[in-house]
Amino acid sequence: MRSFYYSLITLIILVSGCRKDERISTDVNTKLTISNTSILFDTIFTSIGSTTKNIKILNKNNEALNISEIKLSGGASSPFALNINGLNLSSRNNLILNGKDSLNIFVKVTINPDAKTTPFLVQDSIIISSNGNRQTIQLLAYGQNAVFINNGIINTNTTWNKNLPYIINGTINILNGATLTIQPGAKIYFHKDAEMNIEGFLNASGNYAEPILFCSDRLETIYSNEPGQWKGIYINKTGNGLIKNATIKNASVGITSDSLSVNSSSKLIVSNCVIKNMQVAAYVGNHSELLAFNNLFYNCGNYLIYAIGGGNYNIKQNTFAGFNPNFPRKTAALTFSDYLNNKAYNKLQIELANNIIWGSLNNELDIMKKTSAIVQLNIFNNLIKTSSSSYNQNGNLINSDPLFNSFSLENYNVSASSVAIKKGIDLSKDQYFTTYLSVDLNNKPRVFPSTIGCFEN
Repeated sequence: MRSFYYSLITLIILVSGCRKDERISTDVNTKLTISNTSILFDTIFTSIGSTTKNIKILNKNNEALNISEIKLSGGASSPFALNINGLNLSSRNNLILNGKDSLNIFVKVTINPDAKTTPFLVQDSIIISSNGNRQTIQLLAYGQNAVFINNGIINTNTTWNKNLPYIINGTINILNGATLTIQPGAKIYFHKDAEMNIEGFLNASGNYAEPILFCSDRLETIYSNEPGQWKGIYINKTGNGLIKNATIKNASVGITSDSLSVNSSSKLIVSNCVIKNMQVAAYVGNHSELLAFNNLFYNCGNYLIYAIGGGNYNIKQNTFAGFNPNFPRKTAALTFSDYLNNKAYNKLQIELANNIIWGSLNNELDIMKKTSAIVQLNIFNNLIKTSSSSYNQNGNLINSDPLFNSFSLENYNVSASSVAIKKGIDLSKDQYFTTYLSVDLNNKPRVFPSTIGCFEN
């Protein structure tokens, strides 16, 4: 009996939603309205499908129309695929569309790999025929071949170049004793939840003209600033890294570094880089070491730098902008501590010089000390937004707006009237000056007294 009632209800719904007596127009002047007459997909990696785009077909007339055919011009061999009102088809015939009604066509594209190293154009069209009228929708997509790495292992010295982008799925492991060298202009894309694990050495040295890119493999515009699309770069206990002239974006944590260096090399040097749009933090250090010069860190969920358990931090001429339009952040942008928990703590050394540490909170620098006996601080000529008066010395500028040109447009150059101009301490004798500090993020020479932050003005 219950099944009978269900069948009856279903029949009533179908009958009420169907207008069988509606007249079907044969007037050649009666046409369909199409929401988009062309669809352009952003660059699509070969063998990886695109996002789905929607086209709405509307019959604005009072009478029904018989759509005699909807089809892909390229047929079943087309790189594009259609879903017409819920059915995956390359063509559909004699579809009645009632007056004042509409239907949806969903389009995706998957491009087969070939030998091209530069992006290339693929195209097709959707043809819609009704009452002798032929309407078309142009479909365009840019394809890009790539080197696909699925849970890869690097156990010998390896070089990646700029010829083709690299797509990482799962984890790429650089084993202890091996070096991965990434050349200028290379692009490293990570699939959802992918990561780079460094037990050996990462040498990612771009240059100003050809920076290196680490980001998600979704290139559609809607994903361009979306955080949390991949896990990030993890520097293990035995690992070391040099990242220079690079952009790292849209991960959960940009770089995580575990422990101090176990060899004569610095644990991690980050120079002339942009790290942005992280779900949690740009950098997380666990009793580790970071040398950071001329970088721009911004738009991260909780922290720009989160360093616990002590460690060594040499941070000069950086801009830390703690503006988070999409995150309800409550923690200082730069947070350091000498302890891991109530019973474990380590020596903490911090050298901050010529940095802008600014943001939306009242306090953007927090140094937590379990015991001041093992904390060494050298904090000179920084512009700091802080609720503490203890930094109001050694040339530091406290709570003076740096006057960024436009943080909403991601322009963190300071204006000509900024208090940060010509307030930097002279770093020309610094041991890292020639290698990392002699030019700013825009490749302009540093002139002392310098502008505080990553951009010289």
